Amino acid sequence: MTQQIPSTEPELAGVRNFRDVGGLPTVDGRRVRHGVLFRSGHLAHATEDDAAFLGSLGLHTIFDFRNAADQKLEGADVELPGVRNVNLPLSDPADGAEFWKMVRDGDLDQLREILADGKGAGRMIASYRMIIKERTAEHSQVLHALAQDSVPALMHCAAGKDRAGLSIAVTLLALGVEREAIIVDYLESNAKHRRYKVRRSGSDASAYSPEVMELLSPLFDARGEYLAAAFETIDETWGGVDTYLEQGLRVTPELRERLRDRLLD
Repeated sequence: MTQQIPSTEPELAGVRNFRDVGGLPTVDGRRVRHGVLFRSGHLAHATEDDAAFLGSLGLHTIFDFRNAADQKLEGADVELPGVRNVNLPLSDPADGAEFWKMVRDGDLDQLREILADGKGAGRMIASYRMIIKERTAEHSQVLHALAQDSVPALMHCAAGKDRAGLSIAVTLLALGVEREAIIVDYLESNAKHRRYKVRRSGSDASAYSPEVMELLSPLFDARGEYLAAAFETIDETWGGVDTYLEQGLRVTPELRERLRDRLLD
């Protein structure tokens, strides 16, 4: 497989997991154009310098996949002059509210009950499958917007790993990017400087003990098995990417070609 062309990555103080997706190879030998598709964690804590950098990218649209609960927790995105902000929640604020409260507040025994013995990873896999099957309208809206006028674009959620990771993956599939290359980009979210900071209510050492962090790791890792489950769901439900795009996301071959013209070299 042809690897991604490395590009200069800025050091952003208040925005985690930012990167340009440019350089990823397609199955027919083209590459995603640099400077047209970006991904990151939320922009609520962007510093003045971060905002200046983001403002220099010439962004047309920012897609925010957080739900209302996420936005209440982290805050609204920094406003960038002339940039359209589109909020498309890919998860329901009520979905798993008790679960995430337990993640923040639960003691060791409670965390063992909800996360041990593969339950944490199983929850993540189920979430990825659900988003692919049930959020077709949102993914359709993103692809139609990109094909029409919404580039350069930045996609983000809270950590920039799961909901944004899936939306980036769907976009890259539509462009014809190799699945292996999509997974390589997805796993970049595991880099230490990109990872979402785990936040728990307790301040003592026990709240962040090695066992607690091990139990929480499936929730905060980017794991190839998660994205593989999303790809399997596409294949099992629609029989492949082409049918998924045409029937699931209403992306015609003509619109797909416009998308490729906008985003590929």
